[in-house]
Amino acid sequence: MHTWIMEGYTPAPTFDRRRTPAPSGRPPTYGGSVTQAARSGDEAAFAHIPLVGVWRNGFLESVHHGTAVLTGTDGSVVEGHGAVDAPMFPRSANKPFQGLAMLRNGLDLDGELLALACASHSGEAFHLEGARRILARAGLPESALRCVPDLPLGAAQRDAWLAGGRGPERIAMNCSGKHAAMLLTCVRNGWSTEDYLAPEHPLQKAVRRAVEDVAGEPVAAVGVDGCGAPLFAISLAGLARSFGRFAGAAEGTPERRIADAMRAHPQWVAGTGRDVTDLMRAIPGLLAKDGAEAVYAVGLPDGRGAAVKIADGATRAHIVAIAALLWRMGADEQTLAPFTQSPVYGAGEVVGAIRAFPRLSEPAR
Repeated sequence: MHTWIMEGYTPAPTFDRRRTPAPSGRPPTYGGSVTQAARSGDEAAFAHIPLVGVWRNGFLESVHHGTAVLTGTDGSVVEGHGAVDAPMFPRSANKPFQGLAMLRNGLDLDGELLALACASHSGEAFHLEGARRILARAGLPESALRCVPDLPLGAAQRDAWLAGGRGPERIAMNCSGKHAAMLLTCVRNGWSTEDYLAPEHPLQKAVRRAVEDVAGEPVAAVGVDGCGAPLFAISLAGLARSFGRFAGAAEGTPERRIADAMRAHPQWVAGTGRDVTDLMRAIPGLLAKDGAEAVYAVGLPDGRGAAVKIADGATRAHIVAIAALLWRMGADEQTLAPFTQSPVYGAGEVVGAIRAFPRLSEPAR
């Protein structure tokens, strides 16, 4: 496994993931055990290293630390930067896993509606209409959704929503398509719909099994995602491995159904002007999904995967980091050009760029 050190920075030791009893006096965790390091706030456990720099007029102004990994066609780690085996929350990059659990349990969606079930949508009109279509199949009203009320994620959609005098609503929340699909899955199985977000609910137990199946490792911790659904921690290597398995899955498998739906309908996975949508449109066969706190994962049709987690949660850094990894995987440089750096402005003019450090952005040997 390849790691590197930027001059002036020393990465912490590699983290050996293990399960340990809860320290006395600490409150119980949501739904299961977490690692000792995560409880104690031990920064060294995560061993993030410099991945992305912010240059202003040729001066390195800021540095984003993180962890990045490439996995091969067999799911093994080909190249790692930082502690790629340390547990992390995939956040919304886990939505294909949730979709897999639903398909395994009778969810009858395909095409754009299956893509929406795996989406963090912008709240465009077609997204909301799609979520309502899924609810209609379940015979349920919008009030059955248990995601938190929110404004649309997209800036233009949010501004229009507020201008129309509307406040936070469940249907506008970026996970409403997923929640509608969860409700439809419950209806198809005769499961209760009032408590479908409880970790002990049959649906969420199925999600956990799906996560462990595709990641090839046990769940290290359980939390609550922003939308209210249980969130299962795996390693960054497990996340990359999973995306490779989805992207390279055999025809007719549930994993392939999800990958095909997302790749054929990238605008339903995110929305207009979103980098996830644009990246999948730019690279044939690419499967991509981002998550909160600067998580990004991709898979290629040959079964290779890549993932990145930016330590400080800055999304300005995760797109340039994942683009650098795609270059290392052989993606066309010209195709990647819109994603490999972002402009830095001064007095309204471009005076610098946000880009990955050289060791991450050089093609793999």
